[in-house]
Amino acid sequence: MEISAQDPVTVSLAQLANSSVSFQKLEEAFGPTSLGILIVKDLPPQFKKLRHQLLSYASYLANLPSDELDNLIHFCQDNLSCPSSRYLTGWSHGKETLKTGAYDNLKGSFYVNCAFYQKPALQSASAMLYPNYPEYTEPNIWPRESLLPGFRQIFEELCTLIIDTAVLVARACDRYAAANIDVYECGYLERVVKTSTTTKARLLHYFPPNDYGMSVRTSNASEASDDLLNCQPSAVSDEDNDSWCATHIDHGCLTGLTSALYIDESTNPPLLPNIVDASASLPTLPYLSPPPFPSSGLYIHSRTSNITKVTIPFDCLAFQTGEALQLITGGKFRAVPHFVQAGGGGNGSRVARNTLAVFTQPELGDVVNKKDGTTFGEFCQVVAGRFG
Repeated sequence: MEISAQDPVTVSLAQLANSSVSFQKLEEAFGPTSLGILIVKDLPPQFKKLRHQLLSYASYLANLPSDELDNLIHFCQDNLSCPSSRYLTGWSHGKETLKTGAYDNLKGSFYVNCAFYQKPALQSASAMLYPNYPEYTEPNIWPRESLLPGFRQIFEELCTLIIDTAVLVARACDRYAAANIDVYECGYLERVVKTSTTTKARLLHYFPPNDYGMSVRTSNASEASDDLLNCQPSAVSDEDNDSWCATHIDHGCLTGLTSALYIDESTNPPLLPNIVDASASLPTLPYLSPPPFPSSGLYIHSRTSNITKVTIPFDCLAFQTGEALQLITGGKFRAVPHFVQAGGGGNGSRVARNTLAVFTQPELGDVVNKKDGTTFGEFCQVVAGRFG
């Protein structure tokens, strides 16, 4: 397949706020022949600091001692690992399976429910309303403040900023959908993004190449994570070089993405200080700019079957379309397959890639397919069924 580079459609936060983004721009970003991605620039001034802080924490977190990481894994009442929650709360490493059937040891994830966007004390969707979806109703697990001081506050502040921006992107999509889709409920997507308690954030640490080899164990469907948020397998060639994250489509509405932070952990080891000041956040880590390996980064499968490398500026956010949005808009906006490639290595460097994805999703009872009345919860079960 041909691989090319392309600048995605870019709009300013002010354009979104004053509803001046044209329908043509939205079609270029999300339409049937698009890359399915929109860049938002001119973000609030605190964004750059929050991004640097949280993505530095991703390296600190992933390099914690194993006993501390074990404390961030959800356990059932019998103190056993709880696969029913699909490892989508707290720390997850080596639970997700790749298309080869091997466990994915190449990245670690810290999952957070963003129900706090509705109420600060809310840490999950309601288990009473949705008893059959523990992946959304298990409460968040946070590191001890004495271990990673400031982590929770920074995490929640950055997620709030991203969801605030997603609300404006959703509003623009609603304007387009209302004008182009029969019987579209005005303001539907904005309401979904603004009021959902199932939005999920994923802080990702892609370990330095060769830190972890591919697991040789055969996957066990009862133990491995289906990664239902954003690693649905797509029909792609085995020649795809999706070395850090397999080719997939997101299954929510809009996925908010920061640009990646590349950290050489050989020269800037993410080690906790001997004495941690619980009243202050940990130091940010120096990062490499531009990325050290030209081939590393985010790749999108275009509608023309080409592979396009997309770069997100460090001071911007990107929003990708998910499959639920495709259903909601009757295919006017379409989800696109994408993957992450590791790039080179060697020379004694240990370069990690850290990023944050926020998956804005409907409530489990919200209808996403008006034709047959399918709710998002039912759609999630369909997605789970794809994995067998």
